[in-house]
Amino acid sequence: MGNYDEDTAFLGQKGTFFALLFFLLNAIYISTGFHGLYIVFAGASPSHHCQIPHTNLSEEWTRASVPEEMVSGRLQPSRCWRYSLEMVRELSARGQSPQDVNLTQLPQERCVDGWSYSTEIYHSTIVSEWDLVCDSEWMVPFTTSTLYMGYLFGSLVSGQLSDRFGRKKVLFTSLAAEALLILAQSFSRSWLLFCLLYFFIGTFQISLYITAFVLGSEVLSKSLRVLFTTLGAFLHYCIGYMVLPWMAFAVRDWRSLLRVLSGLTVVYVPLWWLIPESPRWLLSQGRVLESEAIVREAARKNKVPAPEVIFSKPEVKEASQSSRYSVLDVLRNRDIRRTTVLCLLLWMAINIGYFGLSLNTTNLSGDPFLNCFLSAVTEVPAYIVSTFLLKSCPRRPVLSAFLIIGGGFLLLLQLIPDRLHWLALAVEMAGKFGFTMSFTVVYIYTAELYPTVLRNLGIGMCSSAARIGSITAPYVIFLGTFNKYLPYILMGSLTIASSIANLFLPETFGKVLPETLEQMQKCKSFIRRDNPSVEEGKGAVIMNQHTHTHTHTHT
Repeated sequence: MGNYDEDTAFLGQKGTFFALLFFLLNAIYISTGFHGLYIVFAGASPSHHCQIPHTNLSEEWTRASVPEEMVSGRLQPSRCWRYSLEMVRELSARGQSPQDVNLTQLPQERCVDGWSYSTEIYHSTIVSEWDLVCDSEWMVPFTTSTLYMGYLFGSLVSGQLSDRFGRKKVLFTSLAAEALLILAQSFSRSWLLFCLLYFFIGTFQISLYITAFVLGSEVLSKSLRVLFTTLGAFLHYCIGYMVLPWMAFAVRDWRSLLRVLSGLTVVYVPLWWLIPESPRWLLSQGRVLESEAIVREAARKNKVPAPEVIFSKPEVKEASQSSRYSVLDVLRNRDIRRTTVLCLLLWMAINIGYFGLSLNTTNLSGDPFLNCFLSAVTEVPAYIVSTFLLKSCPRRPVLSAFLIIGGGFLLLLQLIPDRLHWLALAVEMAGKFGFTMSFTVVYIYTAELYPTVLRNLGIGMCSSAARIGSITAPYVIFLGTFNKYLPYILMGSLTIASSIANLFLPETFGKVLPETLEQMQKCKSFIRRDNPSVEEGKGAVIMNQHTHTHTHTHT
């Protein structure tokens, strides 16, 4: 579609058509904030201890039947063990009280009668319903990982589907399928079925995000396109993310929460008649009359006259130049291979940290709903600050600085006393701020590193690495059951290491985007002089117009 922008230049850069489409597509992104992290509450683990069956035991002996254990420096009832109930009954029958006995010498046994869960914060979660605790505790991070496995699968197939069937059809099919699957998930009678449905929810969720991103990039004017693909999509995702904890606060039962989230999707039904198909895609399919009809409707809404003939001849879909290249080309020589390996490390480290902190909010001290809200709020200034910095600052030092901020604050957490939980929360939110800024920069930086002929392949490989990072994140957080500082040490160390690795990548700010493999091979590491023959000037502007046609997703 090389001449599409010229052929439709009469529409202008502003107008009712573009403003309405900008608003409607951003409204869809609010749903991704609702649906992307509800597992934080649906999969939360309430306080629990072994169930003591109703017998002739006194209340005093019933309380004493659960031993205490040291967790993170505090004594609390054991979650997985109880004193031998047979021995406790025998002591009680003798008329002895717990004060008369050295309880620590009594034999212990597993929770053979199940668990008793606190309903103070959560009335019901999948953990309390299916006893995903103790020996089954590994099922909780696995549940979360199934969503990100769906992301990995969906990111591989959604582009092909939207290229074949159209942006609009795939967008609304994904939206409807996601809502129906969440509704079906709320009726799950087994953990296995919940995970299976969660995988497909992830598949359609990432498809929704990517397709809306592409549709906006193809239909909006240049000025709104940049705004949509930077602050627009991200901030509206944050709106949904910020509202989610208050919905969970009002609806404490996981099944009811999922039904509410699914039902809210109904408000998007009218958008089918308001959001058009991409005229660019229609042209690529040779459907010129349909494409012209949409452009003429846009001209009517923008109150500008349309020429008699908008597209002079049918435009057919051309094979992308990058289609002649494969993954082997991304790894075929030392310079490209080094760049790719370093980018993969960056994307994995950032995604492990970002999703790890997002999923960890219910494990923090204090109110879990407020913690989740604060976690979402920290993303808003991060997106704004990083977007403005990218317009005037070199990529390499900015990204390394953000990574050091994110990883450094996580490493500091182990030095904060337990009694200062508010300070620990502030430090973790500062770390989340750094990871969110890194999230924004790494997409743009990576797109500038690869030449045009390999850009899609390079970003595709990095996106797959990001999915692997998000799949790993729940297990990193799970390590907190053994030592609450271990996840922070791992995430912080990995992030600091990636910030150092980032320094070996070439600087791209102020340079034109490389077009060929030869231009990319001339990129130097930070210990060499940059090639003075590379033109400077408008590289950053070109980047902002080109990079944002690629997909950037949190979901």
